[in-house]
Amino acid sequence: MEAALAGKDIYLQKPTSLTVKEGQQLRDAVQKSNVILQVGTQQRAMPQFRVAAELVRNGRIGKVHTVKIGLPGDPGGPEVMEMPVPSNLNFEMWLGSTPELPYNEIGVHPQNDYSRPGWLRHRNYGAGMITGWGQHHYDSAAWGMNTELTGPISVEALAEFPKSGFWNVHGDFFVKHEYENGITVYTSGGYPNGVKYIGEDGWIFVSRGDYQASASDPVDKEKSAEALNASDPKILESVIGENEIHLEKIDDQHGNWLECIKTRKQPISPIEKGHKACAICLISDIAMQFDRKLEWDPENEVFINDEEANAMLHREQRKPYGTDYVKV
Repeated sequence: MEAALAGKDIYLQKPTSLTVKEGQQLRDAVQKSNVILQVGTQQRAMPQFRVAAELVRNGRIGKVHTVKIGLPGDPGGPEVMEMPVPSNLNFEMWLGSTPELPYNEIGVHPQNDYSRPGWLRHRNYGAGMITGWGQHHYDSAAWGMNTELTGPISVEALAEFPKSGFWNVHGDFFVKHEYENGITVYTSGGYPNGVKYIGEDGWIFVSRGDYQASASDPVDKEKSAEALNASDPKILESVIGENEIHLEKIDDQHGNWLECIKTRKQPISPIEKGHKACAICLISDIAMQFDRKLEWDPENEVFINDEEANAMLHREQRKPYGTDYVKV
């Protein structure tokens, strides 16, 4: 937000925000300042995700009724003891707007390697894989469903959480979203890692293929080895006609951002789309805390007639850090 208000163009890694309200505040600051913000949902630069979305949008599998998203949970971890803060870390500033906790290395990030940092697995700083990798897949799914600037109208979820240890984000889980256009989206670690569009005339599955960000990723590589598949190989051979829907094609997420800095055109993953994808992740995490179905208003971004759930759309922030204290 401060960078946007200072007129700086921004490349923002996902998840876009810690809470729905913070995402709204960032979106408003970016729009007010008219800066170029690119969200790091780089699956839009991977050709198989664009091809899958184009085929779906052009009806190659008929009317879509179901989307299945494969996304792992995180394992629990050990109990921890307070450790001395390293001399190269300003832990007070690192904590920022989040509650104060004693320092331990697995609660921050490793000092000597680049494996998955422990802060990804603590609710102070995020919601685990539902926001970590979830924003990638929900963004890709929305590309194919043509719902990039809206969201579901309901969400319900089941999840297991660690009963002990420092790490406390979700493990195994299941989330269901219903959309106004009749599509139902299911997300679980029990599905292959990727996005499967299911229509009346067939299905298309897309993923990154045989890919891991680090050796400590909580995903079985064998379950994510296929980059693009369909119920009938002929679907993938179909040519998109000149008068059909052609989605924006880029080769590099960073390169697209740099080009848009020069042209002042919107990048492929602007804040509006990034915020909507992240909001789906965040309301999914909220639904994991309840044993009931939550009705969601995707335009006004509030739960309908549920003040208990709405109270979780924002968190108290520790002064002087946080979006509530930015001078807009």
